[in-house]
Amino acid sequence: MDILIIDDQEDILELLKYTLESDYRVYTFKDTSEVEQFLVNHNVDILLMDRNLPNIEGSEFVEYLLKKGYDFGVIYISAKDSSEDILEGFAKGADDYITKPFNLAELKARIKALAKRLHKLDTLTFRDIIYDISKSEVYIEDELIPLTHLEKKLLLEFLKNPNIVLSKDYLLNNVWDNSFDVSYKALNMAIKRLKQKIDPTNQKQYIKNIRAQGYKIC
Repeated sequence: MDILIIDDQEDILELLKYTLESDYRVYTFKDTSEVEQFLVNHNVDILLMDRNLPNIEGSEFVEYLLKKGYDFGVIYISAKDSSEDILEGFAKGADDYITKPFNLAELKARIKALAKRLHKLDTLTFRDIIYDISKSEVYIEDELIPLTHLEKKLLLEFLKNPNIVLSKDYLLNNVWDNSFDVSYKALNMAIKRLKQKIDPTNQKQYIKNIRAQGYKIC
């Protein structure tokens, strides 16, 4: 699961990244100037948002993103701690609100609870692909796609790392139970079969071969 953190305090960013990165993929920004461009190429499940930022009030930026159609859970982590501030935060997209200073264990528990409410732990989506992890089923445009166990594991690894080039060694080590017995040729053939099943007309081109680097879903 992917968490985006926006806070202008470097020490807080480092602390949160260190605390959360063992369980989640964590991305951090000190301001909002490059966030929207980042969201073009990355799926985010939960946004941890400070409100006191140098270039914009945090809740206004969240409200702007939600109106543009971005879909993620929002937890404000803010020194704005009056009842009016908290109510305003919920009015501007908050799923939860934590005031500074905060307890790390409580924050982790709130993130986990929000993830369950959003059902993000059970489903991965990318473009029009929906992977129901709990049922181990893959849908494209609401059509169930029959995949082998290996093909599902391969697709799942791509969906966990959208728009990121995955090397052949990475895929072998993370998809196959015993990568020592698998050749690059076998990997290439498995990806070819997967591509044929999820994109039989080759129009959508979900998975691309990046020459001399590996593969990525985009």
